[in-house]
Amino acid sequence: MSNQNAKMTKWNFTTLWFGAAVSVAEIMTGALVAPLGFTKGLTAILVGHLIGTLLLVLGGVIGSQQRLSAMESTKISFGSYGSYLFSILNVLQLLGWTAIMILTGARSINIVTKDDYHFNHLWVWCLVIGVLIAIWLYFGQNASKKLNSIAVCLLFVLTIVLCFVIFKSDNILTQPSTSGLSFGEAVELSVIMPLSWIPLISDYTRFAKTTKDGAIGSFIGYMFGSSWMYIIGLGAALAFNEVDPVAVLMSANLGLFAVGIVVLATVTTTFMDAYSAGISVTTIFPKLNGKHIALIVTAIGTILAVIFPIEKYEGFLYTIGSFFAPLYAILLTDYFILKRTSISKSLKIDWLAFITWILGVFIYRKFVQLDLFLGATVPSMILICVIYIVVQFILNKLIRKQIGGEKNVNYE
Repeated sequence: MSNQNAKMTKWNFTTLWFGAAVSVAEIMTGALVAPLGFTKGLTAILVGHLIGTLLLVLGGVIGSQQRLSAMESTKISFGSYGSYLFSILNVLQLLGWTAIMILTGARSINIVTKDDYHFNHLWVWCLVIGVLIAIWLYFGQNASKKLNSIAVCLLFVLTIVLCFVIFKSDNILTQPSTSGLSFGEAVELSVIMPLSWIPLISDYTRFAKTTKDGAIGSFIGYMFGSSWMYIIGLGAALAFNEVDPVAVLMSANLGLFAVGIVVLATVTTTFMDAYSAGISVTTIFPKLNGKHIALIVTAIGTILAVIFPIEKYEGFLYTIGSFFAPLYAILLTDYFILKRTSISKSLKIDWLAFITWILGVFIYRKFVQLDLFLGATVPSMILICVIYIVVQFILNKLIRKQIGGEKNVNYE
């Protein structure tokens, strides 16, 4: 991609990622931290988001520096065939997120319309949200930048109202911590939400005017937005014993505010899922139109939301982490430590990277079971990074000639 297409500013990235972070799903995930109480829960949220968002931004730096989409960038470490596997996994997880977001948003709206207007048709709201996402996609990237700025400003106002309703309660700070969730598990829940976006971020940062614009804007937008949503969820659970922010607003006779938040938040978040799914498909099939694929993903996600009620998604988030945390541990190691920054056209699949990734998936899943203080993501990624560097070093020393010139890594 030429630099003339790089038109996204720091403000564009701030609003883009704030809009992505504001969602009912993030608020409800934040409510899961409530057993820790407010002070420990807040600490876990901020620590986890700082770690996760830094990893997210590092993934985006590759896209802005090399002008590569997220799945194209995996070719650096895994080769062209290797990137196909991750593109397929990414499309599957984005399709899942599209269905989850549409269903979660539709359920929240249906609560309002059922209680206030006696209109109880969940499938209708699934279709309405799906159509709005399709319209957002149809207008394209340039038009959506303006729409996103307007939507985010409205979301900011609406979430302030939600904060006022929740945090005027005196019960939040006095609620004691209970059993059921460790600090490490809470940190992990906070890390994996930004980490779930890392296979998407370069789809947008490749359009950044500068790497600094993409990195700073993305960090501010997501760190602030997602942490805020988690804190709102934590507060709602402690003050009202309620995980759904819509129910909280309805108790304050603010049902229309709730609908506004849900519609805007769901569209601005799910648009990114569908768009990046289209980009991932074009990594495998370059001749296909990414926008058309995104519209198809939206349609399939809407159908899944109507016919397949997804009740819980924590396990889904852990599954995403088990695939993409090892992937980006290897890619970030290659790019920032081993300085392997370009795609080798002759490299079809890097078996060392691929085998390390498979090992990394098992390591991540094992670390989840260990319940460490900082969660599973950071320790597992560090271990994968060390293993990858050590094996690269040994192979370079012992069988340098067999590896070939392009595959050599300079450790000096």
